[in-house]
Amino acid sequence: MISLKIHHIGYLVKKMKKAAEGFERLGYTASSDVIHDDNRKIHILFMEKDGYRIELVSPSDEQSVVAGLLKKYKNSPYHICYETPDFDADFDSLSKKGFTAIDVPAPAPAFQGRRVVFLMSPALGMIELLESNP
Repeated sequence: MISLKIHHIGYLVKKMKKAAEGFERLGYTASSDVIHDDNRKIHILFMEKDGYRIELVSPSDEQSVVAGLLKKYKNSPYHICYETPDFDADFDSLSKKGFTAIDVPAPAPAFQGRRVVFLMSPALGMIELLESNP
């Protein structure tokens, strides 16, 4: 049985500092430093409010995995991240239920090297699957 827990909502932003300031005006506080993911060519900042966590994601250059999404959707939420204690089994189960991987599971610097994978669903859009801490 799939056991997923919501970890965060991913939010595309063009300008990290301006977006962070905007969320601070809404009462969010930064819960991390800006993290650089060189493989995905993105900058990440986690912020929290009332028990909710958002992940601000900004491209670090035009080759970024999110550069095209940002051009199309502008600043906006674009994925829900689910954390799972059984990454491989849940990835397999979601794949069999119609979710299509758009990348391969890989370690993520924002999560101390825990694996993530992004999947698409025609009915739900994009989700991220995150491996729980061991």
